[in-house]
Amino acid sequence: KMSVPDYMQCAEDHQTLLVVVQPIGIVPEESFFRIYKRISAVSQVNVRDSQRVLYIRYRHHYPPENNEWGDFQTHRKVVGLITITDCSSAKDWPQTYEKFHLQKEMYGSTLYDSRLFVFGLQGEIAEQPRTDVAFYPSYDECDTVEKRIEDFIESLFIVLESKRLDRATDKSGDKIPLLCVPFEKKDFVGLDTDSRHYKKRCQGRMRKHVGDLCLQAGMLQDSLVHYHMAVELLRSVNDFLWLGAALEGLCSASVIYHYPGGTGGKVGSRRAQGGSLSAEAGNRHRPGAQEVLIDPGALTSNGINADTSAEIGRAKNCLSPEDIIDKYKEAISYYGKYKNAGVIELEACVKAVRVLAIQKRSMEASEFLQNAVYINLRQLSEEEKIQRYSILSELYERIGFHRKSAFFKRIAAMQCAAPSIPEPGWRACYKLLLETLPGYSLSLDPKDFSKGTHRGWAAVQMRLLHELVYASRRMGNPALCVRHLSFLLQTMLDFLSDQEKKDVTQSLESYTAKCPGTMEFITLPDGLKLPPVPFTKLPIVRSVKLLNLPTSLRPHKMKSLLGQNMSTKSPFIYSPIIAHSRGEERNKKIDFQWVQGDVCEVQLMVYNPMPFELRVENMGLLTTGVEFESLPAALSLPAESGLYPVTLVGVPQTTGQITVNGYHTSVFGVFSDCLLDNLPGVKTNGCTVEVIPALPRVQISTSLPRSAHTLQPSSGDEISTSVSVQLYNGETQQLIIKLENIGTEPLEKLEVTAKTVNTKEKLYGDFLSWNLEDTLSQFPLKPGKIATFTVNIKVKLDFSCQENLLQDLSDDGISVSGLPLSSPFRQVVKPRVETKPTNPQESSKVGDFSHVKTLEAILNFKYSGGPGHVEGYYRNLSLGLHVEVEPSVFFTRVSTLPATSTRQCHLLLDVFNSTEHELTISARNNEDLILHAGECQR
Repeated sequence: KMSVPDYMQCAEDHQTLLVVVQPIGIVPEESFFRIYKRISAVSQVNVRDSQRVLYIRYRHHYPPENNEWGDFQTHRKVVGLITITDCSSAKDWPQTYEKFHLQKEMYGSTLYDSRLFVFGLQGEIAEQPRTDVAFYPSYDECDTVEKRIEDFIESLFIVLESKRLDRATDKSGDKIPLLCVPFEKKDFVGLDTDSRHYKKRCQGRMRKHVGDLCLQAGMLQDSLVHYHMAVELLRSVNDFLWLGAALEGLCSASVIYHYPGGTGGKVGSRRAQGGSLSAEAGNRHRPGAQEVLIDPGALTSNGINADTSAEIGRAKNCLSPEDIIDKYKEAISYYGKYKNAGVIELEACVKAVRVLAIQKRSMEASEFLQNAVYINLRQLSEEEKIQRYSILSELYERIGFHRKSAFFKRIAAMQCAAPSIPEPGWRACYKLLLETLPGYSLSLDPKDFSKGTHRGWAAVQMRLLHELVYASRRMGNPALCVRHLSFLLQTMLDFLSDQEKKDVTQSLESYTAKCPGTMEFITLPDGLKLPPVPFTKLPIVRSVKLLNLPTSLRPHKMKSLLGQNMSTKSPFIYSPIIAHSRGEERNKKIDFQWVQGDVCEVQLMVYNPMPFELRVENMGLLTTGVEFESLPAALSLPAESGLYPVTLVGVPQTTGQITVNGYHTSVFGVFSDCLLDNLPGVKTNGCTVEVIPALPRVQISTSLPRSAHTLQPSSGDEISTSVSVQLYNGETQQLIIKLENIGTEPLEKLEVTAKTVNTKEKLYGDFLSWNLEDTLSQFPLKPGKIATFTVNIKVKLDFSCQENLLQDLSDDGISVSGLPLSSPFRQVVKPRVETKPTNPQESSKVGDFSHVKTLEAILNFKYSGGPGHVEGYYRNLSLGLHVEVEPSVFFTRVSTLPATSTRQCHLLLDVFNSTEHELTISARNNEDLILHAGECQR
């Protein structure tokens, strides 16, 4: 029984001569394969004085039991043996030569010729001319190896040709021997050798054998004729095994005719392009097939056929591409009847598949392959199983069945690590698993999964990724485990159940404890690079927004003479052509600026898709364009949280354009750099902002308490602090302001302006006044230093004209309303008769005099310094001032006395103290009047 199938066989191998090349004794492997490579390069030889070409198939290992099938199909017969040996001294020579003879005996019965190449022996032995031994001083000095091989092949040809002629000439007197395969021998003991049936069987088998020899000898047409005759003879005696072989011979010869390029693909195409064409032409136009079809007179002297009808006759012997497949099917069905012919059947299936692959008939090819899968051979070793499944996988790949191919490749991978193997080959297993990825629509690059719908079967893909993780672990490569698990988590997140999410993250954390995940490419020994897997889904980021600085720190540009707001970008007032691409949105400039050295903020809206709390250890910004110190944050997001704002901060250290490209995180021990360009769903207000040179920072503190009132200024200036004070009308108070330089730049410039807001009151005199010179004398103010600045608050308001305070009197038809001290104007009102002011109702109205008026003002500090000042930037700081003014003195009644002189007249005033304190009123030439709280005197 032939035990070892050759999965690489193709139909054109039927025309090759099999030569085994083997070392004798101890030969360094590298040297052996160097010579083997040179020998096997001589794979086709044009035979002298004829147009025939010989094809040679070299093997460095061939099981002798397969050789016993050489009569059944001659390309399985070892006809040449080349041995290579190291021999340095003359005394080792006899032993070496003896070994060569022993080696020959192993394939003895079938060999046509053999050679021994001896390396390293010099001297008289080496100088004796021999045909079967070649001596070379070393592996480097052996230029004639190829020439020796060609001579060797010619000697093989001579033997082959004599055997062919010997068998082909039918000496009718002689008995034709019965050729048989090893397992048949015992069946033929005691058969009647004189019956017609037996003779036909012998003739049919010999015809088939001659066909094989013709095919090997480069006589394609003759072989077709012999095969056809053999098929007729063998069919008539139901000799199925050999009938199958004759049909397969017919197929092989026809394939060689139709497909001169070969069917073996990369491995099998052993012919050089140029040689093969001329060789084929020789095969087709050679005067060899006179036996059946061709009249010798139709041939011209140079062997080119002048009469095309003979060509047609010849092509009649050759099967059409469709027939080739039918005959393969028939042959395989005959082989299937014999369980000992399993290897022959399997190889025939593989050959047919290779032909169908060229004919692009995938469905039929898959039927042959399916058959091959189920052919039962003896108990295979693990090695052979791996080889078998790998080849099946390759053949499925060749006919375009990518998933099926991946399926068998995965089985081969599993076989590499089968429990029965003493040392499982995890590396080989891993390598084969990687090759299955494309068949399952998987790749190693997470970017392939970020766009569009998911491709492939997620359940199978997850299984495969788990197997890759396991194989990486058994290979002892934790970095690889982390990479594959990260990939699984990132790309299959939507398909993992809650429990699986927990399991995957737990095992990921156990691996990253030994070897954290990085953003580096991992290069495998065979040069394959595994791209990094950033966790863009842990957490998922929905929007990225760059935030402006707080109002008090925002930089402003000083207005230059040219008018800063002239746009320089485009000469057109309006352009309808606006590019709307994602990239543009990313790169659009933002209309505010950041300042060098100041903390800048970016707000991310994130959510956690996991069913458990997600801890992000280290989250910070990734930027380009400006040196940027990112201040990482750690956050903990609740399970399946909704959108959650996260603010990431950092400090630009230099000036220029800064672009926020993304963010980095550390989750489950894996460090990720997530770039916004790779995140399709992220909204952003633009990612590029200008960083201007550093400016000082000032903090204000005052001598007054903070105000509970917040001012709402009309101009949109936000106010950093507000203070409030309560004054009596006419009172003056000092407000002491401390300006502390809390930045790193010196404070060089300061401008103070004030404006009153939200008041309809008429003010008399200066409300706020200050002198800057003392403060400016302390400039430039170094970081950390404090300058003081004093503002005088003086309130003079008009509290008249309030209806309940008008106490009119009728005297001379003139009445003057009660005026406060500071009022410079009068109001004439109609006379009304009134009772005395001291009546009880009047005193009950005291509460009405406590009308409080409010004044609000904003003190604006423009300050600048350092490099920002040179560039023309300043900062604004506003202080809100809330003043509540209470009236101090009311003149509730004014009346006149008759004059006693023309020089002067007398005015009587009723003065009312509306405060809660004692007052002293001074008037010119009068003594002071003391009023108690709430007292009224005339």
